[in-house]
Amino acid sequence: MSKDIGKVLIVDDDEDVLLAARLLLKKHADLVHIEKSPDQIPTLLKNEEYDVILLDMNFSEDMTSGKEGFYWLDEILKIDPAAVVILITAYGDVDLAVKAIREGAMDFVMKPWQNEKLLATLSAAMRLRQSRAEVDTLKYRQKVLSDDLDQPFATMVGNCGAMEKVFRTISKVAETDANVLILGENGTGKELVARELHRQSLRNNEVFISVDMGALSETLFESELFGHSKGAYTGAREDRPGRFEMAEKGTIFLDEIGNLPLPLQAKILTVLQNRRVTRLGTSRPIDIDVRLVCATNMPIHEMVANKEFRQDLLYRINTVEIHLPPLRERQEDIPLLVDHFLKQYSQKYRKPQKRVNSATLKKLQTYNWPGNIRELQHAIERAVILSENQTLQPQDFFFSGSVSREEGLIFDNYNLEEVEKLVIRKAISKHAGNVSRAARELGLTRASLYRRLEKYGL
Repeated sequence: MSKDIGKVLIVDDDEDVLLAARLLLKKHADLVHIEKSPDQIPTLLKNEEYDVILLDMNFSEDMTSGKEGFYWLDEILKIDPAAVVILITAYGDVDLAVKAIREGAMDFVMKPWQNEKLLATLSAAMRLRQSRAEVDTLKYRQKVLSDDLDQPFATMVGNCGAMEKVFRTISKVAETDANVLILGENGTGKELVARELHRQSLRNNEVFISVDMGALSETLFESELFGHSKGAYTGAREDRPGRFEMAEKGTIFLDEIGNLPLPLQAKILTVLQNRRVTRLGTSRPIDIDVRLVCATNMPIHEMVANKEFRQDLLYRINTVEIHLPPLRERQEDIPLLVDHFLKQYSQKYRKPQKRVNSATLKKLQTYNWPGNIRELQHAIERAVILSENQTLQPQDFFFSGSVSREEGLIFDNYNLEEVEKLVIRKAISKHAGNVSRAARELGLTRASLYRRLEKYGL
């Protein structure tokens, strides 16, 4: 059971003082460490994170001036700028007390102390430590949130049958804490779905933290997700919470989770099973309470069958699956999306409201949109910026190296194996035999594409 006071370190050269303090505090603190020699302070702080440090001002080398106490106060704050230090001395000196607080001490007590007063001071110090930790976490949350302020659009647009199904699923799932896996091609709006799940959830007053798993290097993976302590590795100049800690009580969105290598999948699984993270450089686990939403454009079920993605991790993340259709299957939503983006970018770039004519809309509706909604968004933005026409014309949109539906793949029949063979041939041809690039465009792994090439004798 947690006590009122957390972890306490007491440094004093008087053994009687150390024993008396430990006897008093062991009933009220989670942990009490005592130490006679201040030279051990750096080692102690490296091995443990203390909530409060009681530090003697005068050691045997210097009985009255307090110089040693000020020296070690400075050293402690260099090691841990958030440390809460209470200086203790047998000499009541008001000027010394004022100077100690100016130098960074939280408070000042005299020996012999009154037990009730010492406990009250330690309780206040504990509250200060917790407040500082919360402020640090909020600072990092704010930094992450500031990167998300300029969103492509604030609401989801669409009324086709497939999107209505998505909306219904979001409404059913949002108020639960069920883990959700969003599947769909790049540019289909997976993060928008995640944000909508958060907006409609019971956690909507808390933070939404988005993490692009595909952009995390293996070396920074644990530091970014789980946090680190000062000195945990070269360049770690301060304690830092990870994304899971920052998402406490809110929602964490792990985008492109299918790109994670197997060893990193195991680390994520451990966190999700235990609901705890441990910062790099420490051994202290931290409980987490987050809503988990994941997304990928990879064929994740096929990856499980091919042992490229852990089945136990998939079970953890996909209590509910939401499948987002590509834009080429939402042709009836294109006018709505075009209108939405025209309003957004006309306003952003302070231009009169632009519109499209029927010929332009037909061109947009017959194009295949391999980049999905994101590609449409960028096309509209570019046209709004560059076109001098109030009504956008077909020539205001140029799709380099791409084809429309009318110019695209034509199937003699719709047998799935024959369609798949034709699509694979086209992808291999387009990329001049480069299997890696063809696999990426097809949304497959290299191994999966090789198996299909062997299956079809291609």
